Amino acid sequence: MRRVKLFITESDFLRLSALIESAKKFLRRDREHLDALEQELSRAEIVGPDEVPAHVVMMNSRVRVTDLDTGTQTVYTLSFPRDADIAHDRISVLAPIGTAILGYRAGAIILADVPRGKKRLRIDEVSSPAPRQAAA
Repeated sequence: MRRVKLFITESDFLRLSALIESAKKFLRRDREHLDALEQELSRAEIVGPDEVPAHVVMMNSRVRVTDLDTGTQTVYTLSFPRDADIAHDRISVLAPIGTAILGYRAGAIILADVPRGKKRLRIDEVSSPAPRQAAA
């Protein structure tokens, strides 16, 4: 599968880099996911918030994807791990699909390594980052 240019804001890059470094010290079980996220960040173009191209998946973006093998459509909000809540469609950036969609544009076809194998997903729609809710 062809590798396309990824975009990430400087603030997301800094927060995600700090997350990776911190988590590597304490989370042995998520090492594979941390390494995948770190690899994606290493190839991303870091841009200012006003320089992000239209329809790019950023942290807190709402994203509609289609599983190309089943035709199933799902909507996620890409979240930091502490804000993830699958019951409210908030997927962690450390989840395989979360890592896979970060930085890609609407229309991109991505491959996500999930526990049951590989998923081919198409990013159909990307909405601007949702306002962050305060933790209860």
